Amino acid sequence: MLQAVPKPPGGVPCPPPVTGLILTGGGARAAYQVGVLAAIAQLRRDAGATQAAPFPVICGTSAGAINAATLACHADDFDGAVDGLLHLWQGLHVETIYRADAFEAVKSGARWLSVLSLGWALARWTRSRPHSLLDNTPLRTLLTRHLDMGRVEAMLGGGHLRALALSGSSYTSGQHVTFFQTHQHVEPWLREQRLAVQARLGLGHLMASSAIPFIFPAERLDLEGAPEWFGDGSMRQSAPISPAIHLGAERVLVIGAGRMKEPEGRRTGGAENHPSLAQVAGHALSNIFLDALAVDVERLHRINRTLALLPREARAATSLRPVELLVIAPSRRLDDLAGEHQASLPNAVRAMLRAFGVSGQGQSTSGSALVSYLLFEPSFIGELIHLGMSDTLARRTEVQRFFGWPACAPPVDPASLRRPRSAGFAAGG
Repeated sequence: MLQAVPKPPGGVPCPPPVTGLILTGGGARAAYQVGVLAAIAQLRRDAGATQAAPFPVICGTSAGAINAATLACHADDFDGAVDGLLHLWQGLHVETIYRADAFEAVKSGARWLSVLSLGWALARWTRSRPHSLLDNTPLRTLLTRHLDMGRVEAMLGGGHLRALALSGSSYTSGQHVTFFQTHQHVEPWLREQRLAVQARLGLGHLMASSAIPFIFPAERLDLEGAPEWFGDGSMRQSAPISPAIHLGAERVLVIGAGRMKEPEGRRTGGAENHPSLAQVAGHALSNIFLDALAVDVERLHRINRTLALLPREARAATSLRPVELLVIAPSRRLDDLAGEHQASLPNAVRAMLRAFGVSGQGQSTSGSALVSYLLFEPSFIGELIHLGMSDTLARRTEVQRFFGWPACAPPVDPASLRRPRSAGFAAGG
């Protein structure tokens, strides 16, 4: 339950609570987040609340790390940053994220299938040791061209941003690591198999955090003076909300990339045949990207309920504090949505995925969960953005309450809205 902002003696209102934004992962699914952000930007303009940055603390994981970094780099112009993200995502094709020409796709798939079927003998005799299913060099090129991570420091120095955190998982040590950049005094935290490290964030952290296991190659990063290989930050991320709270967030908006709760009743059908590699891979990825967030949201709700039952003296004696939480997640199964659009994938990618067991079309597609992470094509991306916008606007009242925005906008001087925007992604393309 959101409370009105209290007024201290003298009638001067307290500053609003520090708001944290958490953007989770999921490959192409992260386009949904852009739709949510676009709707929030619209509601923010409607409320006339365009002066301060809405998210002083921003945390991103996997593809959500790219969206998070964009917002952080342009924290002085939230509308411009969201416009840039819309421009970027709406112009994406598979070829801008990973190499999808016929030779590369077939070669990647063939090498994996050969190693899986013939095992160590082929690996020994042909030295065929693929690092990943796909080559995401085009993504590195795209981010290098469009995103200046050096701006994070300027946003921190200008007071537009309090902290940015990007998460990765170390294949070398097995630890989940949150890399964060801030000018605030933050004591790095250490928990079982997860730790936080203050760092100057760069392109390598984005590539590491978004390196979907098996699909994209690991990224080498320095961790406390020693090199380690990192993959997608959603792996072993047992507490996705925790970094935002450690970095000072007092209320948190979480934008997911998959349904947080399935409708009642079991999904049936497709049990006649043994699950394909694509089905198993999609199931594993959904476990990595979705389950930890659902568990952490439930944990935070439980802590808030427990704290509400404690007497004031007991609450004061504990280090725990209630955290306002708003979660916006897809109202549709993105697996089914991907199945409806898988035909838009390049022929070479579709052929490779068929080799792994992707078959059928529409909601009956086998392996559609795997497809949903790789479907960087305008038809699917456009539907995700539209879904994010409609899901958010359908919860307009909740969003307004969360931010303390009025339902009706106060009078605004039109001249105050005509200010130059920072470059954002759009300027590069």
